Amino acid sequence: MSLLFRNRSVEKGASNRGRLPWWRRAIMVPVHHAQQAVASLGELWRNPFASLMTMAVLGLSLTLPSSLYVLVKNTSSITDSWQQASEITLFLKKDLKTSEIETFKTQTSLSDKVESVRWVPKDEGLEQFKEQSGFGETLDYLSNNPLPDVLVVIPAENYRAAEQAEALLLEFQNKREVEHAKLDIEWLNRLQAILDLIEDTLGALALVLCLSVVLIVGNTIRLNILSKRDEIVIMKLVGATNAFIQRPFLYTGAWYGFIGGIFAWVVTLLLIWWIESAVLTVTNLYDSQFQLDGLTFGELIAIWVIAIGLGLTGSYLAVRRHIQSIEPE
Repeated sequence: MSLLFRNRSVEKGASNRGRLPWWRRAIMVPVHHAQQAVASLGELWRNPFASLMTMAVLGLSLTLPSSLYVLVKNTSSITDSWQQASEITLFLKKDLKTSEIETFKTQTSLSDKVESVRWVPKDEGLEQFKEQSGFGETLDYLSNNPLPDVLVVIPAENYRAAEQAEALLLEFQNKREVEHAKLDIEWLNRLQAILDLIEDTLGALALVLCLSVVLIVGNTIRLNILSKRDEIVIMKLVGATNAFIQRPFLYTGAWYGFIGGIFAWVVTLLLIWWIESAVLTVTNLYDSQFQLDGLTFGELIAIWVIAIGLGLTGSYLAVRRHIQSIEPE
């Protein structure tokens, strides 16, 4: 290499730049970045088909994890409404007076671990049993009511998980007024296991797809660098630094992520719109008022930022390896 250009890699130490006042340098930095960003966008515009294919692949790769995120979010909202899954039924002792039951109900409702308490008197419980069991006429021959008074306790939100609900069940079981306490622990464990499985699957799939996006963008940038090898050699001969040469490729990766994120937006919203009618049909059959919640504005911005970050990461890995390896002979 000519001795005339041996110091080209020292970007900040260049003598011509050192003679510029600081305010001009402060203005020129964003101007140069803007010029290179626009130039990289123009390069993509000159090859629209190949560029759109890469952006579409990036967007579709992010569509699946974002759609699964919507699924998990709506599943969580459904389970939050299933408070009966963590209801604790307290069967009270039969010798308790009404005043004692009311006192115990008030004490229980004042606990920070309890959201609400409902008292089911034994007479009301017997009437419900008559309606649901089909033995209404037979039960009329009973001389006395064999059912106890019942308190139905809804734990607070922090105590609805299986372990916390079971600990609260044992606490109530030791109360003097309680004859027997019941909680369907198996149902809670199964429900929590299903949610954990969905979340773990989503996380693993999202990680794999994000890695594939980085590899796709990196390979595209690598091919772009190799196709411009001669131009890069000439730029280095006239004194261009590696950082100066890398910037357009980095901005290309950012543009891939920017427009790919918009692809992910559009496809995800279309998928939610497509399945929303089917979800409403199913919920109407079960007389449910459930509505499918889509992505919020903040979540859309998060997908966009992730897409840009993946594009920058893929392009950075490509340019750091390949541009430094290209040197004039």
